Amino acid sequence: MSGPVSPLALERYELKYLIPPHMVEPISRFLEAYCDLDYYSEISPDQFYMINSLYLDTPNLYLLRFKEVAGAFNFNMRIRSYGESPKPPYFFEIKYKIHEFVRKKRAKILTEDWVTILTEDRIPEGMESSSISNLEDFLRMKITYNVAPVILTQYRRKAYISHADEYARVTFDKNLRYQEMTEWKVTPDENELCHYDHPDSFEEPGCNVILELKCEKKIPIWMVDLIKRFGLVGGSFSKFGNSMATHLTVPAVMATGPLYR
Repeated sequence: MSGPVSPLALERYELKYLIPPHMVEPISRFLEAYCDLDYYSEISPDQFYMINSLYLDTPNLYLLRFKEVAGAFNFNMRIRSYGESPKPPYFFEIKYKIHEFVRKKRAKILTEDWVTILTEDRIPEGMESSSISNLEDFLRMKITYNVAPVILTQYRRKAYISHADEYARVTFDKNLRYQEMTEWKVTPDENELCHYDHPDSFEEPGCNVILELKCEKKIPIWMVDLIKRFGLVGGSFSKFGNSMATHLTVPAVMATGPLYR
């Protein structure tokens, strides 16, 4: 079993594919020759675990609209937690994206009183030194853009880590749900959660599982074989963008269909 892997700084390529649920098992069998389940999948009875992401935006949704205007380049800010009843650590993340290349900076927060960090814009005592600069950047961006919670997304993930490469990772995300959230809170209300992964809402009906291939500098040969063997056609899918599009009932600024960024 691999231990929890939560790098605080990542630079990698992310290739996304929308697949039907029945392809998860055969692709998983293929991956077993090159990868191990990550820690959280290993300890989960069905190999899927819960991820919660509280996304932040400005009062006029600048970050969301910037994704549409800027095209290839965009960024988002979020607070990520794990499990149905989230508990520390929490991760304050800034994610920059240029085409398929992603740069992510995250601060690991070990205290349950994470809200005070954001409302008072301060660095907690005893914080791990490796997280301090990333938290400073997060708080600076929060103040600069005047961001606050807008939506909480939740999904279940099955994740693999390559044992044949220095860094390569494959994830399956399903059961995509969201809740409007205007307070600093990472635990959703089950009665308020809504799906944004209805099979007919995707360009390919029935393809409502997100498969992501992630690697640092070049795509491993086995990933190329995976793409060819299963006839995968690349695209993209923004959890923040698509959940917001569903929540906002697809206003004119956003075209119908998935937000491909």
